[in-house]
Amino acid sequence: MTLGAEEELHLIDLGSGQLSARAPQVLSRLDPASYSAELQRTTVETNTDVVTSLTELREELLRLRKGLVEAAARDGLGVAAVGTAPRSTFTDFELTATGRYGRMQEQYRLLVDEQLICGTQVHVGVSDRDLAVEIMQRVAPSLPVLLALSASSPFWNGQDTGYASIRTTVWQRWPTAGSTGPLESAAQYDELLADLIASGVIGDEKMAYFDVRPSSHAPTLELRVADACPLVDDAVLIAGLFRAGVRAAELDVLAGRPRPQVPSPLHRAGIWQAARGGLSGNLLDGTEHPRPVPAPEAVRALLTRLRPQLEELGDWEEVAELTEATLARGNSADRQRAAFVERGELDDVVRLVVEETRGSAAGEAPATAALRRYRTRAGDEAVGGNARPRPVYREVIEHVRRRGPAGMAAAEAERDAWARERQLAYVVTGPGGLSREPFHVDLVPRVVLPHEWRQLRRGLVQRARAIECFLRDVYGEQRVLRDGVLPRDAVVGAPGWDERATRLPAGAVRAAVAGFDLVRDEHGGWRVLEDNVRDPSGIAYAVAARDVVDAVLPDLPRPGAVLDPATAFEQLRSTLLARARPGTRPVLLSSGPASAAWFEHRKLADGAGLLLAGADDLDVQRGRVLHRPSGDPVGVLYLRLDGALPDLRDGAGRAIGREVFDVAVEGGVVLANAPGNGVADDKAMYRSVPELVNYYLGERPLLESVPTYRLGDEGERRAVLERVGELVTKPVDGYGGRGVLIGPHATAAEVAARRQEIAADPARWVAQEVVRLSSVPSWNSGDRTLQPRHVDLRAFVLVRGTAEADCTLADVALTRVAPEGSLVVNSSRGGGAKDTWILREEDDRPDGRR
Repeated sequence: MTLGAEEELHLIDLGSGQLSARAPQVLSRLDPASYSAELQRTTVETNTDVVTSLTELREELLRLRKGLVEAAARDGLGVAAVGTAPRSTFTDFELTATGRYGRMQEQYRLLVDEQLICGTQVHVGVSDRDLAVEIMQRVAPSLPVLLALSASSPFWNGQDTGYASIRTTVWQRWPTAGSTGPLESAAQYDELLADLIASGVIGDEKMAYFDVRPSSHAPTLELRVADACPLVDDAVLIAGLFRAGVRAAELDVLAGRPRPQVPSPLHRAGIWQAARGGLSGNLLDGTEHPRPVPAPEAVRALLTRLRPQLEELGDWEEVAELTEATLARGNSADRQRAAFVERGELDDVVRLVVEETRGSAAGEAPATAALRRYRTRAGDEAVGGNARPRPVYREVIEHVRRRGPAGMAAAEAERDAWARERQLAYVVTGPGGLSREPFHVDLVPRVVLPHEWRQLRRGLVQRARAIECFLRDVYGEQRVLRDGVLPRDAVVGAPGWDERATRLPAGAVRAAVAGFDLVRDEHGGWRVLEDNVRDPSGIAYAVAARDVVDAVLPDLPRPGAVLDPATAFEQLRSTLLARARPGTRPVLLSSGPASAAWFEHRKLADGAGLLLAGADDLDVQRGRVLHRPSGDPVGVLYLRLDGALPDLRDGAGRAIGREVFDVAVEGGVVLANAPGNGVADDKAMYRSVPELVNYYLGERPLLESVPTYRLGDEGERRAVLERVGELVTKPVDGYGGRGVLIGPHATAAEVAARRQEIAADPARWVAQEVVRLSSVPSWNSGDRTLQPRHVDLRAFVLVRGTAEADCTLADVALTRVAPEGSLVVNSSRGGGAKDTWILREEDDRPDGRR
């Protein structure tokens, strides 16, 4: 049960953050007994002495790293113990000049050229080779857990791969990677190697790159599945668990217990799942018929199973403590992504891994105290896995802590009084008729960082342009249908289609105000969840949320220059007037106090300088629309109606909507958010927006969508009917969360009923994969603590034409908050909102434009 380790470490140019191929120069200054070359000249391998304890292993790793760091520093280089260097690219590979490596490059070509990866190999002394071969097969079920703990390679070729360990997927391309399959003895293992060498597929026994193998040069069993670990303590933890696993397997062999048979595809699936999600996703539970469980649960289960062997080896207390520390701070992939999210700069990630590699075994002590009662989760925007606030949220959370329960209760009471006085509410239609429900504003704001807003600006403007082009085309020439990009029956006659919209002028702007619902995943990436181009609400509610927080918590510290959401009023006004005739007035046409968003209608009209009008306030004379109370001519009508404009009648029964529409057809008035726009935010059409981006703009989508199934398609319908309990299903023309069923949170009866609804009218439904929404702390007045709540974000693009310069991302966004335990954020379903602090970039003008 002796221990040893080999670490592969990247050399990083500290000036550029790129890999440096100066390993030969660095190695010339180091002891060849402890340091050696690797396949690529950007990597150095260290080899510890044989030790007997985890403490000695830690000291050895620190000693060897210190020597390498000092030698590399003479050339302006840093050292990074990670699976992939954050800034590595395919062009960084430079082969170490040996005949063996040259032969490998000649034989394996691109496979060798992509080997810019580093791992940690742990050796445990097992002197009997037959026993070693038996043990290596018995420890296989625990390998995904060890990989998840070590995962340190989320970035590859300059981007986030979506994997916690992309090194694993690169490594497993080797023909001898993975498991060996069943073997009964060392002789069989040696025969397998001889056959592989004879086949010409591998050149020598050193190329047996199995996940676990008997060492080719020492009486040990070697673990090869782990990424390199920047924190020495993570490598020590993996070594402790592996050694205990080897001892447990040895005892099983001595006791004559049968070897568990894990089919190779299941083993491969477990390794892949660990590489994909690391500690933030699921791992297989290691049973005969494995099922996914949260990664921390799988880690703690392995720790518990190995406790007798850890105690025997004297490692229990240390390994148990290291396990909880790693689960709290996350693996390196988690920490790298958290560093990237702060500014969107890979240089920050490079700096982190270099500092961790040369630092103490456990890393730096946290800068702030933990939120001990906070339910931490992957994907929380404000609080890390160690329950400590992220830098941008520290002062806000500390402010809430200082206020304490009594101070927060007083602030909430003041908030509620403020909202009542200003009638901050939305209207709900229920069995008893109309009722006014308060619009709840959580007092803990949400922060959107400058680089995130920049990314959203580019992606949402692109999406708004594509949708505007689609609306003009589909109600005009219909090229998109003739070219076969979309089937005619998916558009013409769809729930949002309005044949009357074909009469509007060809150059009319259809979707002057486009709203987009976005979600942020557990890795910090943004996705569009829904498009809204009929009459998206939220601008005024977002402004009100800022007004509430400013009034109730005026001393709440802000982490930087925050965009003023009220500037969106002027942005809206200028957008509406862009195509109106000079000397005319802009009007917001509302269905009146019965509208759900009546508060917004009034506040938008007041803030943007629009006349607020209903059907009785309009008149049509001599081809012009007039505002009756003032007699002024109307140049633009911003439609915020509960129904279609052509169907609108005034109190006397006059078909005023049809008359107004006829004027718009002749170009006498501009309609903002015109009739027929519903065909573009139909939930079934959402799936096709990426194709529209490519078709109309010739570009790749900059923001991802959520995988969506159109149930009018028989093949997709059959697949969905089997998975209704795993998916989100919603009506294609739904809004406000109505009709949405989140399968994993639904009862068996609800799932069965939804299957019947889909089968009866498939075209009315779509299904989407469940998205793990990010969370932000909210004040829970029940238990008087901060707790995470799921959130989404509604942002608004103001459209004056189809060119990029014609579109503006408004300086405002509405964060919607789900109730406790829910993923549905709509106010009508019990949700609320947060003030959204969009941090301004240094070179932004005060109005938020660049």
